[in-house]
Amino acid sequence: MVDTDLVEYNPTIADIPRDDRPRERLLYYGSSALSNAELLAVILRVGGVGQNAVRLAESILARFEGLSGLARAGVADLVEVKGVGTAKVAQIKAALELGRRLMLTAPDQRAQIRSPADAANLLMLDMSTLEQEQLRVILLDTRNRVLTIATIYIGSLNTSTIRVGELFREAIRRNSAAVIVAHNHPSGDPTPSPEDVVITRQIVKAGQLLDIDVLDHVVIGQGKYVSLKERGLGFDSQ
Repeated sequence: MVDTDLVEYNPTIADIPRDDRPRERLLYYGSSALSNAELLAVILRVGGVGQNAVRLAESILARFEGLSGLARAGVADLVEVKGVGTAKVAQIKAALELGRRLMLTAPDQRAQIRSPADAANLLMLDMSTLEQEQLRVILLDTRNRVLTIATIYIGSLNTSTIRVGELFREAIRRNSAAVIVAHNHPSGDPTPSPEDVVITRQIVKAGQLLDIDVLDHVVIGQGKYVSLKERGLGFDSQ
């Protein structure tokens, strides 16, 4: 005889009342009414052996410690999860990339930067999850609307590896009126280093010579940022 106390009940999506299924709830109540696991379940569509899509989504989020960890996870990490194959990995990665691209748009399809927080929010979702340092430049028009975001360097950043001319090359090509420099600290702590201040000072001086305003240098950490302009670091010569 089976001890029913030891049997785990794992209903399929079909076993869940129609009004409680993630896809139906999204269509009826809107996406904001769903939990992260339910939204991920909609993307996954089906679960794995012995678990429905919601349970699979919950196990994925638990394994990678939430959405930020999921965004950092590579393909090899994701396919190790039971019930997740390459097709589901592609669906997850595509959804995350769409979310990242959405952050770059505005009603007129170009975001406008009015504060350091605007610049940080534009980059935070992507750059706070990177395992390597990257230096990016937000190129702006005369109304501080984003023209594009260029990745200039990947890897350890220091004064000997960064060539200021490369940093401004795309800005000159796109006839940018201003730029905002940003890089991430994979440690999660956005506190600027002495080298960050030195690099900022060099970039600001080069911008003055090229008649391109350097509005800020933002350091991205895990869910937080530091504006060197707000702290007066590297911008003392302006």
